[in-house]
Amino acid sequence: MQFHPNELFLVYNPQSTLGKQTKAIARDICNHINEVDVISEKLSPTYWKEIINLLKMQPHELLDKSHSDYQKKIGGNTYTMDGWLEVLVYNGHLVRAPIAIYRGMAVFCETPTDIFKLRPTKEEKALPHLKSYRERD
Repeated sequence: MQFHPNELFLVYNPQSTLGKQTKAIARDICNHINEVDVISEKLSPTYWKEIINLLKMQPHELLDKSHSDYQKKIGGNTYTMDGWLEVLVYNGHLVRAPIAIYRGMAVFCETPTDIFKLRPTKEEKALPHLKSYRERD
């Protein structure tokens, strides 16, 4: 799965307050936001695996264990990695917080301001082809 470095990918529930707030703040980081609605879009296991690897988290850590669907369908069961990926594919609504991906980094936004962890620092250098004429050596 390829993520474009100039786009911020936001995997979230647009109906949740946390999702709406995170999306609003995301505009401060990048004008180009690729929104992925976990309620209406079914993401592939490959996509989820890439997200998990970028977050450096385990799949079960993304899920809302207090949700009734989690208790009915998932709670108490043991899964392999492939099993957890299938849980994410078919139960995207259980992801408890937005996931933002930008410039090869990912953040699990448990608070809307967590997305600021993706903001480029002043020390980051612009790519040579993106520098203004005056900045070039």
